[in-house]
Amino acid sequence: MVVLAGISVSCAEAQQVPVGTPAGPSATTKRTGNFVERWIDFYKVDWKGTAVAGPAAARRGPASPLSSPPFPNSDWSYGGSPTIGEVDGNVYPLQTAIDGATGRTKIYGWVEPTANVTTSRDRNYPETNDIYSNRVELGQAVVYIERLPDSVQRDHVDWGFHLTGFFGTDYRSTTNKGYFSSQLLDHDRQYGFDPVLEYADVYFPHVAKGMNVRVGRFISIPGIEAQLTPNNYIFSHSLLYAVDPFTDTGVLATIQANDQWVVQVGISGSHDVALWTEDAKPSFMGCVSYTTKSVNDNFYLCANGINDGKYAFNNLQMYDGTWYHKFGNTWHMATEMYAMYQRDVPSVNGTITPEKGTNGANCKVGIQTCLAPEWAMVNYVNKQLSPHDFVSLRTDFLNDKKGQRTGYATKYSEATLMLSHWVGSTVQLRPEVRFDHAWDRRAYDKGTRTNQFTFATDVIFHF
Repeated sequence: MVVLAGISVSCAEAQQVPVGTPAGPSATTKRTGNFVERWIDFYKVDWKGTAVAGPAAARRGPASPLSSPPFPNSDWSYGGSPTIGEVDGNVYPLQTAIDGATGRTKIYGWVEPTANVTTSRDRNYPETNDIYSNRVELGQAVVYIERLPDSVQRDHVDWGFHLTGFFGTDYRSTTNKGYFSSQLLDHDRQYGFDPVLEYADVYFPHVAKGMNVRVGRFISIPGIEAQLTPNNYIFSHSLLYAVDPFTDTGVLATIQANDQWVVQVGISGSHDVALWTEDAKPSFMGCVSYTTKSVNDNFYLCANGINDGKYAFNNLQMYDGTWYHKFGNTWHMATEMYAMYQRDVPSVNGTITPEKGTNGANCKVGIQTCLAPEWAMVNYVNKQLSPHDFVSLRTDFLNDKKGQRTGYATKYSEATLMLSHWVGSTVQLRPEVRFDHAWDRRAYDKGTRTNQFTFATDVIFHF
């Protein structure tokens, strides 16, 4: 794997990297000047495209299917674990300025200003991450402190950890009941802070071809998208992602059975709740990932947060499937579908008050509670234009049958076209145009519109 400024590229890709591919300065670059000078020098070299990539890092297993940059990942991703068999060779501007990136513990992050112009006047929801209409905002300012376990070696048990500080308007999509949640649930603040991720990893090399055990709070494991914005193809999120679980707290074992199969099993305290809240309950997590020998296809199936399914804060019973397919050297697609539900959800026509921060269900008149199901499907078609650029077309459908997820019982669809451009490997711009439609009733702009057209962009500045 070649190291970039916060991005990883496999060894196989390194042999094909054309001249001018963005790459951060090598971690072995001689340290000169003071801290600020070294930090500035990193960006000067990176943006000029004159950086020399560091030595290829060791890797076990098949070659990566994608180039990163320009794509957010070089491998078909699975949640809840670092990619087993891939070393942490990433180089970051801040850590390089501190100590030349010579250690395994790293401090890094990004700042993401955003802007949108839309036909709605107040709220774009259920479009996210740009929920507020016609605004320039700070979507995310994030700091990571991280050490990844060495899962390439097969000799000894190794460990890692991760801590996150997260501030911005996007805290609304990460809020976990019990973690500073009054900012949103009690005060509906535009900006807020959330720790988001706090976990420890332990890698066991002699279980199958490697096993990672993660303990703590982590991103909900299924799916294509994640709330941390550099991990996504497109700035705004799909409708599918806008209403599904965001983080879980628990224990998850990820086992690399062989080069094709990964198996995951764990237990959480349900979705988006701290273990000390009354909503927490033991919930099963289980996934299986299969990658073909050609690495052109990956299938990832998950049962997530499975318990009695009785209504509580985001106690979603989720069954999710993802398929990645590579058409050629520059084309690939990603498709995801899920079904979710909760039982005994209070009716909006009844006398039971829904829990703060949740919606009731549009049950039949005279019924106090009912089953609230929803299903959704999203497809991305992605084309790499250059080492710096790709375009993505996303089409998306959500059927919120009882309105429990969005507040409106209707079917939704959206289509988004986006161009991503990298400046070096540290700055990414993602302008997009998007059209949303609610099929059964007015559900956009606080229930006043059936259609919504949006032009939006963000800029991700890595440090």
